[in-house]
Amino acid sequence: MLPPPQTVEIYHEDAVGEARRAAKTIAASIGFELQTCEQISLVATELATNLVKHAHGGSLTLIPLANKGRVGLEILTTDSGPGIPDIEQAIADRFSTAGTYGTGLGAVNRLMDELDITSRPGNGTKVICRKWIREHRNSVKACPLDIGVATRPRPPDQVNGDSFVVVRWSESILVGVIDGLGHGQSARRASQAARQYVESHFDQPLDQIFRGTGRACRSTRGVVMALTRFDWARDRIAFASVGNIAVRVFPKSDAFHFVIRRGVIGLNAPGAVVSEHCWPIDYVFMLHSDGISTRWTWKDFKHWENQPASAIAQELLRAKAKAEDDATVIVVRNVVK
Repeated sequence: MLPPPQTVEIYHEDAVGEARRAAKTIAASIGFELQTCEQISLVATELATNLVKHAHGGSLTLIPLANKGRVGLEILTTDSGPGIPDIEQAIADRFSTAGTYGTGLGAVNRLMDELDITSRPGNGTKVICRKWIREHRNSVKACPLDIGVATRPRPPDQVNGDSFVVVRWSESILVGVIDGLGHGQSARRASQAARQYVESHFDQPLDQIFRGTGRACRSTRGVVMALTRFDWARDRIAFASVGNIAVRVFPKSDAFHFVIRRGVIGLNAPGAVVSEHCWPIDYVFMLHSDGISTRWTWKDFKHWENQPASAIAQELLRAKAKAEDDATVIVVRNVVK
């Protein structure tokens, strides 16, 4: 049985510690691991601190959740303060109107699975964030997929503005290519901010991952990104993309209609459109950044039919990478026997 909700009134700094301790205690009683309990207590601290510094006080409520077999915790804060004129800007790390580092809402976005904020200037703010206990289910069906990745920075640079994601759990794998705008350290900082968010939220719905990644990248120059989740137990994939990450499927099929939105994640990009498709076991799937030329066809590489994914990725990088750009390739196919 889940514990009852608990509310802490936050009108002075001493109550911030009370909120932190209450959040850690209730998270542990629900079943969160120790590290996650620490993260949740940090979120409660940030939200409670915001109530004191920005809203002259308010309330923080901890609500245990049970939904469709999942167990989690919701943190709700309400206040009657001045409100937030630009919510997305306020979430960006290092943004502050009170002389602080401004990482509060940015930290909440990174550490929680869901974050919703409603606010009107002069009418207060309502923040709802949720964290769900991550399931650790063993795979019943062995993974049939072979993943290959090849990446390199723009020559002669040593810093790569591209990054990639490969996360496996249960009977799913999430793969993605992320390209920070431009080159060098600023591009790398943007792509790494996106990668870190995706890797810590890998099992959330793809549209939510894109939304949270946009918030995580608001203080950077932004990224373009494509993500694909493979569910080999059901032979299905889910795909979403914003920006100019190329996607290719071999053999070519009209059954795959991937919706790619224009824009830059972190700079008010449109929401990603998620599409789901059946995935034939004998197909090859590829994502690559725009550092790889698109002037080639599968017929140019007929010998790939019996090549492992890593060999395909490395050869394409050598053959088609542009000299003036960072370049990254991910290939997914069934294991070659």
